[in-house]
Amino acid sequence: MNTQLHIAIIQSNLVWENPIQNRLNFMQKIEGLDNTVDLIILPEMFTSGFTMSPQVVAEAMDGDTIQWMLALANRKGAAIVGSLVIKEHNNYYNRLVFVHPNGVVDSYDKRHTFTLAGEDKVYTKGEAQLIVNYKGFKIKPLVCYDLRFPVWSRLSDNYDVLLYVANWPTKRILAWDTLLQARAIENMSYCIGVNRVGLDANKYQYPGHSQAYNALGDKLTRLKPNTEDIALVTLSKSHVETTRNKLRFLDDKDLFSLK
Repeated sequence: MNTQLHIAIIQSNLVWENPIQNRLNFMQKIEGLDNTVDLIILPEMFTSGFTMSPQVVAEAMDGDTIQWMLALANRKGAAIVGSLVIKEHNNYYNRLVFVHPNGVVDSYDKRHTFTLAGEDKVYTKGEAQLIVNYKGFKIKPLVCYDLRFPVWSRLSDNYDVLLYVANWPTKRILAWDTLLQARAIENMSYCIGVNRVGLDANKYQYPGHSQAYNALGDKLTRLKPNTEDIALVTLSKSHVETTRNKLRFLDDKDLFSLK
């Protein structure tokens, strides 16, 4: 079992509703990473920006972007994760895909569609949680607005890493910063948040603030705000295990069931 996981956080601008150009831009960034990286994390809707016109950019699970991710993950020997617009059974989903270098694809449909922007009107919400087992780490991936709902994020499967991909705007960035750290502390896990930068077609500004926290809530990254940037972070399995075994806070957590 691996005891370390080397991740690359890619904080990037996105070209509005242009999957081809976004793939090219991310290709350039990913090709520049060395072969020690195990996991590459892209933002929410990384092929399009946070569009409410899914019919313009929607793809199938065997479409161009998934094929691109499969080929790139295989070539780099690293998993790639991010969300994009998927059409399936005549429904549109804001779907996170976790593509393993061996060709396995795990997926999670965003549970909490963002009602303030009308996402709930055009995208079908997900019903199931996902735990990804990768290189000895258990990773729980979630999408943007999910961050505001601690019950959905709560530790139930002894995961090691909480992972959020997002398009989180500048005007509410204090909530992003605060809740990422809180999720790390309350679940005693690593918490990673990857947010885009730049201005979208709706004139919303995104500042980045992509971050990684350890199980004590200590910040591990210093990405430049409002700037395309990449952070390399090493996660330690023993850090999570040692912290939980020493402090035992999770022994006192409340039990509940989701409905």
